[in-house]
Amino acid sequence: MDFLRVTLVKSPIGYSKKQRDVLRALGLRKLNSSVVKANVPEIQGMIKRVSHLVRVVPVD
Repeated sequence: MDFLRVTLVKSPIGYSKKQRDVLRALGLRKLNSSVVKANVPEIQGMIKRVSHLVRVVPVD
C-alpha cells in the first residue's frame, strides 16, 4: 500500500469552514505539521479539496 505525507504549508484563516474541517479531519492543526496517510480515494478527495493549502509527497 502506498502512503502520502501531507504537510500544511498555508494558513487556513480566511478560507471556508468546510476547508478548515477537512484539514482537522486529516489531522493537520498547526502550520508545517505533517501526517502520513494511506493513498486511498477517500484521502485523495480530502487532499483535493485543500490542495492549495497543503504539500503532498509520497512516502517509501
